[in-house]
Amino acid sequence: MSIKRLEKTLNIALDERKEKGILKGDEFVITGVKKPEGEKSQRYMIEGKDGEFLKMNANAYLGMPLHPEVIKAEELATRKFGVGPGAVRFINGTFKTHVELEKKLAAFHGRDDAMIFSSAYTTMIGVFPTLISKESALISDDLNHNCIINAISLSRPKIKEIYKHLDMTDLEERIKKNIGNVKRVIIVTDGIFSMRGDFAPLDEISAIAEKYDSQFEEGVVTIVDDSHGVGAFGNTGRGVEEYTHAKGIDILIGTLGKAFGVNGGYVVARSTVISYLRETATTYIYSNPITPSEAAAASKALDILDSAEGLKLLENLRKLTKRFETGLLDLGFEVIKSDHPVVPLMVRDSQKTSALVRHLTENGILATGLNYPVVPAGDEEIRFQVSAVHTEYDIDYVLGVLKQYQEINPE
Repeated sequence: MSIKRLEKTLNIALDERKEKGILKGDEFVITGVKKPEGEKSQRYMIEGKDGEFLKMNANAYLGMPLHPEVIKAEELATRKFGVGPGAVRFINGTFKTHVELEKKLAAFHGRDDAMIFSSAYTTMIGVFPTLISKESALISDDLNHNCIINAISLSRPKIKEIYKHLDMTDLEERIKKNIGNVKRVIIVTDGIFSMRGDFAPLDEISAIAEKYDSQFEEGVVTIVDDSHGVGAFGNTGRGVEEYTHAKGIDILIGTLGKAFGVNGGYVVARSTVISYLRETATTYIYSNPITPSEAAAASKALDILDSAEGLKLLENLRKLTKRFETGLLDLGFEVIKSDHPVVPLMVRDSQKTSALVRHLTENGILATGLNYPVVPAGDEEIRFQVSAVHTEYDIDYVLGVLKQYQEINPE
C-alpha cells in the first residue's frame, strides 16, 4: 500500500525534528485531580508517574474549570439540553444558552453584539478572510500568534506588512506608505503575547488608526485577539483594552477556554459587523458550536468574573504573579516584566531549557519549555502561568525547586 512509502518519509521528518530538539513527544495524560489540602492548591495525577503535580502551565487563570458553580451550571444544562448541539447553528444547533452567552459577552465588552465559535483559533480563521478584501493592506505585529499568521495566509490581502514587535513608529510608517494604494487597512495584534506575557499598547494603536482613518476610502480597522488578556488583565478582567484605557478598538476576539475555563471562542463588534460575519464566516457556518452546557458554564464563569468574587480573584492573581516574578528576579533569573500571569523565565538555550523542565517535573511541577521554532532562536524559555487559585505555598515551593537547581548546576 502507498501509505507505507509515505510513512517512511514521515518517520524521517519526525527523526529530524527529534535531532533538532523540537519534537514535542508524548503528552501527559491526567488521570485525576486532588482537591486543595492545607497550604496546597489542587494537585494532578499523571499516568505513568508517581506522586502529585502542581500545574504551572495552565491557561485557567481564575481556576474556573473546578469552580463548583461553573460545574453545576454545566451539569444542569447537560440534563436539560443533552451533551451536544446536534448540528451547526443555521440548521438546528442554536440553543438558548448560546444566545444568552452572546448577549452577556457583548455587554461585558461594551459592544453591540457578539458571536461564539468552537475556539478562538477558528474565530480568527473565520473572521479574517471575510473582512480582508483584494483592496486591503493588512499590518501585523511581528510576534502575533500562529492563528493570526494562518488567518492572514487564508485572507490573501493585496498588501501584507509586518511591523517590529510593539514598535509604533514602524506601524505608523507602514500605514503611511499605503496611502493611495488600498481602500482599507486592517491592523491586527495580539493583546497579550502568550509566549512573553507582554502586551500591545492598544491606546497608541487605536490613536494611530484614528489619525489615518480618513486617508483610506474604507478606513483603518483594528482587530485584537486578547485571548490571554480577557479575564486575567485589567482591574475588572476586561483585558488589555481596559489596562491601556484604549478607545476605538473595532473588533475584539477572545476565548472561553482560558480565564473562563471552559471551551470556545468569540468575537464582539458593532451589530453590522456581527450580522455580516454570521452570514460569511465559514468556521461559524460549517462548524458545530460549543455545546449548550459549555455555553452555560462559560456564562456562569463570566457572572463570577463580573462580581465581587471576581475582583478578589483578580486581586489575588496580581499578588501571586508579583510574588513569583520578584522571587525569580531575586534568584538572578531573567524575566520579561509584566503584570500578566504569564511569567517567562528566559533561559536562551534549548538544552538548558529541557534540563530545567526535567528538574521541575521530577519535583512535581508542570511547566512548559519553549524552544525554537515556537519561539525565536535565542528566546528559549520556560513559560510559567500563575492562577488565582494557587497559594503562596505553591509559589514559594516552585521558587525553592528553582533555587535547588541553581545549587546543583552552578553557572
